[in-house]
Amino acid sequence: MIPAAFEYVRPSSVSEAVSALAEAGEDGKVLAGGQSLIPVLRLRMSYPSTVVDVGRVPELRGVRDDGDAIVIGAMTTHHDVLHDPLVAEHAPLIRQATETIADPQVRHRGTFGGALAHADPAGDLGAVALALECEFVATGPNGERRIPAGDFFVDYLTTALSPGELLTAIRVPKLGAGWSSHYEKFHRVAQAWSIVGVAALVRRENGSIAEARIGLTNMGSTPLRARSAESALSGVAANADGVGTAASHAADGTTPPSDLSGRADYREHLARVLTKRAVLAAAGH
Repeated sequence: MIPAAFEYVRPSSVSEAVSALAEAGEDGKVLAGGQSLIPVLRLRMSYPSTVVDVGRVPELRGVRDDGDAIVIGAMTTHHDVLHDPLVAEHAPLIRQATETIADPQVRHRGTFGGALAHADPAGDLGAVALALECEFVATGPNGERRIPAGDFFVDYLTTALSPGELLTAIRVPKLGAGWSSHYEKFHRVAQAWSIVGVAALVRRENGSIAEARIGLTNMGSTPLRARSAESALSGVAANADGVGTAASHAADGTTPPSDLSGRADYREHLARVLTKRAVLAAAGH
């Protein structure tokens, strides 16, 4: 199908982009890598008055060290994130999830910030951002603000970004010693959306799990933290029995969808199984 008519703006700076979005108001859309927005436009699931293409804003790209965090520009492609040494050193969970996203062609065009701002609960990076307790940097007419990952995802395809605001960067806190990670994803065919995914971070002490953070993909209208499983994992032995018992709480409090890929109870089962696998893999088993 052919998209509905819209105004097209291609700014060269963040300030120009923010001005264009502010002028467009609630009917403006940001075009980043285009891997999600263009299909939505073609299917006429969205009718923006203005599309602001930020592909020529160089300050939105790249990864830099900022002391206690690394900062990933919103327009940094999945490919560049996947091969960045700072990400590999300080946030390997991002790399583990990114290498499962779609195919090489999409990873060369799609962007880290674009995927997060799209806020599809079946997308892999939202659960990762929750587990890592990232901060989202938004720039709008009133300046810059930081939004904790736990507050960023509001509902299906809906974020805390206000009309006129542009997601400019994601701050990823550096983890201290003893942390390890794993991303476990179940999908019907290679390169498909997750039926369920689990982002696991584990800190071990003396053979036990001292602390765990678990992010869930496609277990509700937004990415979620598996808080009950996190609490149950604290202090348990890092073995199959201990982790399995704690992982049985992974679906507590979730509201997974039922669709052609699986019913809600099937997703709940997958969340428990994949949480056990992800935590054990993160713990070195």
